[in-house]
Amino acid sequence: MPFRSDWSDELCPIRRSLDVLGDGWVLLIIRDVLHGRGRFDTLRDNLGISEAVLSRRLRAMVEAGLLERVDYDDGGRTRRGYAATEAAAELLPVLQQLAIWGERHTPTPPGGGHMALVHEACGQETTRGEVCSACGQLLAPEEMSWDKPWRGRRERLVAAGELSDR
Repeated sequence: MPFRSDWSDELCPIRRSLDVLGDGWVLLIIRDVLHGRGRFDTLRDNLGISEAVLSRRLRAMVEAGLLERVDYDDGGRTRRGYAATEAAAELLPVLQQLAIWGERHTPTPPGGGHMALVHEACGQETTRGEVCSACGQLLAPEEMSWDKPWRGRRERLVAAGELSDR
């Protein structure tokens, strides 16, 4: 899934990373999957993405090792959804730092509000993406919640390999 060109053979690790992550949909899909929203219909509806684009991105993300297909029960019928791999879970600091940067450097639209990144292990908001600014522990998805005032709730993230679609 090249962004501009095929950078998979580049010596620069930033270029190689962008070769996989350079499409904006990729990080948004990972964000939703880390929130446990890995069902195709849920991803499509939450992201406002076409089915064709989502299908292509999901297929490429599985091939790149960011997502894995997981079975779930849908009223007696087994269906397949998507869960984050360890590679995707390791992007949590990137996603959280993007959220922190966006809070600091972009205007909040009407109806929005401050999204707090809460480290559930200590119960405090962190202002850093990788290590809790309150207690100093490394942050893992399953220990994080994002408090989204525009949704009126705090959403807990899930560990790699989990699918909840709560």
